[in-house]
Amino acid sequence: MDSSRIVDEFPAPSFRGAQKQALSDIRDAFEDGNDVVLVRAPTGSGKSLLARAIAGCARQPGSTDDSSGGSGHPDDEVAGVRPIGAYYTTPQVSQLDDVAGDELLEDLSVIRGKSNYSCILPGETSTPVNQAPCARERGFNCPVKHRCPYFSDRSIASNRSIAAMTLAYFMQTAGSDVFGTRDVVVIDEAHGLAEWAEMYATIELSPATVPVWDACEPPQIDGLSDIEDYTEQLTTVCSRRQEELRGNVELSPAEAEERDQLAELQRDIGWFLEDLRDTESPTTWVSDQGDDRTITVKPLDPARYLHHTVWNRGTKFALLSATILNKESFCRGAGLNPADVALVDVPHTFPVENRPLYDVTQGKMTYENRDETLPKVARTIVRLMAHHPDEKGLIHAHSYAIADRLYELLDDFGVTDRVRAHDSENRDAALSGWKRSDGADVFISVKMEEALDLNGDLCRWQVLCKAPYPNTNDSRVAQRLEDDQWGWYYRTALRTVIQACGRVVRAPDDHGATYLADSSLLDLFDRARHDMPQWFKAQVDRMERPELPAFDPDSTGDATNETSTPGRRSGSSASESTTNARRSGSIDDHPLSDVWGDG
Repeated sequence: MDSSRIVDEFPAPSFRGAQKQALSDIRDAFEDGNDVVLVRAPTGSGKSLLARAIAGCARQPGSTDDSSGGSGHPDDEVAGVRPIGAYYTTPQVSQLDDVAGDELLEDLSVIRGKSNYSCILPGETSTPVNQAPCARERGFNCPVKHRCPYFSDRSIASNRSIAAMTLAYFMQTAGSDVFGTRDVVVIDEAHGLAEWAEMYATIELSPATVPVWDACEPPQIDGLSDIEDYTEQLTTVCSRRQEELRGNVELSPAEAEERDQLAELQRDIGWFLEDLRDTESPTTWVSDQGDDRTITVKPLDPARYLHHTVWNRGTKFALLSATILNKESFCRGAGLNPADVALVDVPHTFPVENRPLYDVTQGKMTYENRDETLPKVARTIVRLMAHHPDEKGLIHAHSYAIADRLYELLDDFGVTDRVRAHDSENRDAALSGWKRSDGADVFISVKMEEALDLNGDLCRWQVLCKAPYPNTNDSRVAQRLEDDQWGWYYRTALRTVIQACGRVVRAPDDHGATYLADSSLLDLFDRARHDMPQWFKAQVDRMERPELPAFDPDSTGDATNETSTPGRRSGSSASESTTNARRSGSIDDHPLSDVWGDG
């Protein structure tokens, strides 16, 4: 890595805010010999542009540069090969979409998973590439493989200096001959790296994920030793079924999907058993079993998983986020030695008066208090709609259960002509429709605290309905709290709040108000104050209760756009919305699952 090139590699024609100083600080951190640099940059500071500049410093083919100070991946060192090029990766699909559409980042070659591409063979154009004839028929020689959109993008990305992909695809390609070790790895929105790794490493054993379920249904499980025995048996049954499929000259699309599912299941089980039996592994495994005997096996602090899926993939790493709140805690969770990691703080250059917080708390939104508090929150939203009659608003409902009930209450008040909502199946379409509208509609959202750019008049105000604490019904959360990791618990919630606050103020001359409706948010600020970035403390310290109009549904204004809107306005009921969310798999058992579920 030649970090001295970092300013020259910045892709924009000019610098904004603190970008030039940030690049200088990042350069110094790498030149000091750090292999990993954390870049804590506030929302709207142009992290993607900083990421591109860092990636541009990667060693190029034919380079004799030895300034990085690192020896590269051990396997490459043995082979006498120094890694070249860079990876850009992010957990957020929408963030990758933004990169793909940014002309300043056009030299980032984007590659997605096979299921995102359609086959181009006649008669197969509605078939995703992972179920196309090349995946179904043994020895199939595709006559148009050179034009296949997936293999074309993969070939381009593997040969270009900077390959861009989601974190999921990046982790899945660990050990790939196509995407091997590179000199520099840049991870954008990296604050949840440990949690994302936990989610990817979680193994769900259910009828939906185990094709041989009927032939190998699990017994009642009592601890990890029972799971170890069952997964060994399951491996044998899966191997038998794989042999049957391999005996077929041609597979149907369903059989091709089953084959891939079996292979993925075998890999996951193999890694779990290897890690479980390794007495030196730092990973702690916990498990749950549902009434239908479905088993979920989950890792805590999967540092070993990150080692082979992330840390073995590069020589130098830059991890960017607005909300890496505690360096030592982040490093522990990600399997890094804090002594080998530098932290670069990028100051916030947006005027604090442009991003105000307002206290409109109505009581606690815990499960026990929600029935009493939520009607008060709904009345407050009506008052806010009157306060912002000509401006779009966003409601962070936290869960589908809250979103459904909130919509019902607003409907009772007669103001839903100005309200839009979504379920798990139409969330992207509903969001796009709301953003395109010219009116002052209010959008009730679930799990949109991150990777949502609402610049300018796209949104001028938002409401946080509930403190986003991790779901204590999840066994991982319960285990951490049993281990007295309350700091992690509060930091996780604070991180989500800070991310949410950044949705409506995207530039120095932009402005947007954030209203806090749950009194537990005030308690969170007190408990996690020592982990707050200084620029967010400034927002909290200026917080006040606003003067709002009296409750009057007739004064909220009218939507001026479509007469029918995706979501509940187009006819689906609240109960139907929640049912759809469960059917489509939106509700899982990750520690942050209560943003989808009823917690």
